[in-house]
Amino acid sequence: MNKLPDEKAILAAAGRIKRHINDTPVLTSRNLDELSGANLYFKCENFQKAGAFKSRGAVNTVFLLSKDELANGVCTHSSGNHAAALSRAAALRGTKAYIVMPENSSKVKIEAVNYYGGEITFCKPNLESRELTLNQVQQNTSALEVHPYNDYRIIAGQATAALELIKSVIPLDVIMAPVGGGGLLSGTALSTFYFSSETKVIAAEPKGADDAYRSFISESFVPSENPNTIADGLLTSLGTLTFPIILDHVDTILTVGEESIIKAMKLIWERMKIIIEPSSAVPFAAVLENKNIFAGKKTGIIISGGNVDLDKLPWIKK
Repeated sequence: MNKLPDEKAILAAAGRIKRHINDTPVLTSRNLDELSGANLYFKCENFQKAGAFKSRGAVNTVFLLSKDELANGVCTHSSGNHAAALSRAAALRGTKAYIVMPENSSKVKIEAVNYYGGEITFCKPNLESRELTLNQVQQNTSALEVHPYNDYRIIAGQATAALELIKSVIPLDVIMAPVGGGGLLSGTALSTFYFSSETKVIAAEPKGADDAYRSFISESFVPSENPNTIADGLLTSLGTLTFPIILDHVDTILTVGEESIIKAMKLIWERMKIIIEPSSAVPFAAVLENKNIFAGKKTGIIISGGNVDLDKLPWIKK
């Protein structure tokens, strides 16, 4: 797929991945509604295969590839959730996944890649090292690169989460997603535009990694440089494909502080009794910090994933 996903492409992706992913539940919490002043609907991708929304895009992409394209396997660089999702998707097609991961990736995400059969090559925790190492892996294996977000096939797959949410709760005033590279957000924005055009899309991002916010405000690409946040899934720069979609179809991007992220994450653990990772808490943190924007509004929040290292919870002081 080399063009912007349209309605047909997103519906086709939903059909293609249906047997291989979970149609995740939409949960509510009267307690969190009262705390926020909004009517919240949480689309729980923490219950997705491989523990995150990334399975949608990975499965859609890998199942669009021919046997010849898969002959030498697939490869990517990822700090975790895409790595595990691609490893699983490759296994479903009977091919190999070669994964470049930063050496400081969380233990739980490394274990997930190993479980799904991905072959890990570790690198230094910076973009230059990730790209150089991936280039070397490709030279050695001739594997086909599957980018974590800058791929229309990935975007179409990620769009299916919002599609399911829209079908479950009609009508929504707002749909929220966190933003890192923009795969989930751009897919969410497209599904909302096609299937619920009256609904606003609001993104949320950590203040310590606010390159998407600065890019959005200036309408000019700002790279992610030295991001500092516990939301480890939101450290990457926007892509050349995701950024224009976000500019065209996202209403605004809100930024939140680290303490707000921790508070929101802890509240969801305590009140909803579900495990989410820090990146997933960012949109709810934005609701709590901006109650005036969401007051009384039916707000869908995509909980992006639940892969968290239980030995390194952010509210436990060592």
